[in-house]
Order: sequence, then structure tokens, then C-alpha cells
Amino acid sequence: MESRHTTPRYEPARSLGPSEPSGIASMSCFVRVLLLVCLIAISATAAGARLEGAPGQDTPRNSEPPLAQARALLADDKMEQAERAVRGYLVQHQTSADAHFLLGLILFRKIRAEALEERALSEGREAPSNLDGSKLRQENAKASLAEYTEGAKYEKPSASDLKIVALDYVLLGSYSDASKWLARSIEENPKDPEAWYYLGRSRYNENRFEEAIQAFLNCLELEPRNVKAQSNLGLSYAGLNRIPEAQAAFHKAIDGQTDSSAKNVEPYIDLGDLLIQQNRLQEAVSYLVQAVQIAPRESRAREKLGSAYLTLNDLSAAQEQLERAVGLDPRNPSSHYLLGSVYRKQGQAEKAKAEFDRFQTLKEVTGTSQP
Repeated sequence: MESRHTTPRYEPARSLGPSEPSGIASMSCFVRVLLLVCLIAISATAAGARLEGAPGQDTPRNSEPPLAQARALLADDKMEQAERAVRGYLVQHQTSADAHFLLGLILFRKIRAEALEERALSEGREAPSNLDGSKLRQENAKASLAEYTEGAKYEKPSASDLKIVALDYVLLGSYSDASKWLARSIEENPKDPEAWYYLGRSRYNENRFEEAIQAFLNCLELEPRNVKAQSNLGLSYAGLNRIPEAQAAFHKAIDGQTDSSAKNVEPYIDLGDLLIQQNRLQEAVSYLVQAVQIAPRESRAREKLGSAYLTLNDLSAAQEQLERAVGLDPRNPSSHYLLGSVYRKQGQAEKAKAEFDRFQTLKEVTGTSQP
């Protein structure tokens, strides 16, 4: 059916080529972790605007009882019942844009629910063997996009609809498409700090660091105390090798949490990693030790700390941190490589070989180009 509106159709995610493979299964460990955190963070903003009709947010277009009931079910996290209600409504109302958009939101929220479940599992005594759940997430993301595409035939999507479309593309690893739809969402609502934040993340993953910096600055203008945006601003400066500005951004993110009881660990890890690259190892250790104290089950903090100890030749401390990192995230190739390096320096040849073999296997699976 020909679209009645000028909004472009949402095309399937394109391959990004060998340097940036499409799909969660081929993403780096760091990107997968960021996606998990982002999904968990999305609640009453991007994923809730259509439900709540809060001031400044998009309000539901259709108040028919079946859709109102589905929204109520979704608001109570009863996603299976909400999905059945909307699909039942669509049997008789195939041209309802609001129903298609709502179903697209439900499918996206199912991905978020899975992310919450995975985090709960990962915080148990043993990490699950498949933390990314890539196949199911990709299926739900594609199905969500299909519903937004169908709904766009009948009505122009709102700013929050376009934001969910963009986040579906993030889950499919297509950052260029994500950036495009986030930019469209911002055109509709330029005062949305979350949209600016995710645009910055997408631009960063495209290595478009100047544009990422501007997006994060726009986010911070709207939310000056947004620690995630401040930390990612530091990463973007680091991407351009603007080291003093990167360090200043990380310090500002850390200092902004002085009075917080629940600190965001990312700026501590990112600053520690940057200091390692500058060969300022003792300084790096001090921040990474704080990161481990803040988030004992954050594998990246332990990996970076182990790397610093390895360079300092403190092999027992490096071994302890890297063994913990591997236990927390056994699918991260670089942790296995570093642990293998520790074993080799300690003369434990068999253990070193096992870790290097595991690194090679995981590198092929994940498409990682470096340790």
C-alpha cells in the first residue's frame, strides 16, 4: 500500500562492512555491555512516552478501549498480554497506525525485559553462558521495525516513535540508520536530552567524533548533571586524541558524583584506560581500584586493572583481577589474551596456551581485530 505521508519507510538494516559488522553477535564486549545498560535505563522516557502521555511527551492518538487496555497491561510490564491484545485489535483494524506503533513499542520493551533478566542472571554466582541473547533480540528488533514501517503508511510517527526506531537499529548494529532516525526525532523534539545522548553514542560508534561531541554537549546543555553524557564526551575527545579535554571530561563526570550514593562506574574505567594508554600506570590503578570497589561485578573494570598490573609486572595482582574478569565475562577475548600473557610470564605454559587458544576462538566468533 502506498504511504499517505512523506515519512520515509524504514528499510532493513544494511551491512556495515567488515570493519563494523552488523548484529549484536559480532559486536565487541564493550558495545554489548553498553547496549545492555542502555536498554535497562530506558523506562519512562523513550519506552514510556506513548503510554503515559506526560507533559512534553507524545500522547496516545487513539483512546479506543482495546488499545487503552493494552497500554495499561504494558505499563504493568505484562507484555505478552499486551501483545495479544494489540494483535487481536489489528485483526479488525489493520490500518490503525496507533496499533502498529504500540505493537512496535511492545516488541522493543520485550527486548528491554530480556536485558533486565540477563543482568539479574549475571549478578548471580555464575555468569550465564550466553549473555547477549543476540538471536531473540534481533528478531524482536526487526519485528518492531516492521510494525513502525507499517504504521508509517497511515500516519506520521512521533518523535518518541522515531527514537524507538533508532534504538531498534542500534540493536541491529546499524549505527548509520540509528543516527538518521535519531536526527529525525530531534527535529521533532530538540529538547529531548535522551535523543541527543543516543545520537552521540551512534555517532561515536561511527567514528564521527566531532558530531558525537556536539551531540553530547547538546545533551549536557539540557541535563548538565548527566554523567553518562559527560563520560561519553570524554571518550569522543579521546577518539580525536584531544587528551587534555578527554581527561577534563572524565574528571568532571567523576566529580559530579561526589555526593551520590550510587556512582556510575564508566568514567572511572574510561579515565583509567586513558591513563594506561598514556603510560601513567599508577594513576590508572588508583581510578580502576575505585571502579572495582564501585562495581565489583563489572568485568571491564577488572580487565583494565589487570592490564595495568600486568604492565607494572605485578603478576599476582594481575592474575587475580583477570581471572575474575574472565569469570564474569567468559566471552570477552581480550581478557583471555591478557590472562594468557600473565600465565606465560609466570612460566605456566599449559594455562597460557589454553587462554591464547580461547582468545583465538572468541576473536573469530566476535570479529575482534585486536587483543
